[in-house]
Amino acid sequence: MVSKAGEETQGAVAQATALGVVIQLPSPLDATVREWRRHYGGRAAAAIAPHITLVSGSTTDWDSAVRHVRTVAAHMPVFRVGISGTGTFRPISPVVFMNVIEGAQACGRLHDALVDGPLRHELSYGYHPHLTIAHEVEDSIMDEAQEELSGESMSFPVDSIGLFGIDSAGAWSLREELELGGPTS
Repeated sequence: MVSKAGEETQGAVAQATALGVVIQLPSPLDATVREWRRHYGGRAAAAIAPHITLVSGSTTDWDSAVRHVRTVAAHMPVFRVGISGTGTFRPISPVVFMNVIEGAQACGRLHDALVDGPLRHELSYGYHPHLTIAHEVEDSIMDEAQEELSGESMSFPVDSIGLFGIDSAGAWSLREELELGGPTS
């Protein structure tokens, strides 16, 4: 509870803040994938920048979470991501995605390091790096996306990760771009 003076009282519950850490696609790949997402996933999907999620959830201690993400980024070397072909989480979840082929292990190491600390939380499913194309649309549209994009591929270096939070309008907003800085392998 909060008193009139804005001070927390005993028994107060900490406010959770949404947080996401992602790999953003560089230009011009982001524009290409955004168009695919608009075509197959609708306007709502196109409004969210294409990305590979490393961790999402919430935190009750934003400052500790940010320090942790900065530390993880500083110790992770730059790596390359190669995306090729399509996959789906159906029937468990109505999602069609592009597969992360090259760099999947590096994404997994980043994910593991990020959830080993103040961002620790229970996962409903194991971590699977991917690039979402269509989500919660009609099956026929997901089938079309999965078939038509199955031969597409792209590759790019990952030299930073983005730390996102929810802004005052309720939209995901980049709070900080963190350069990767660990020794190269």
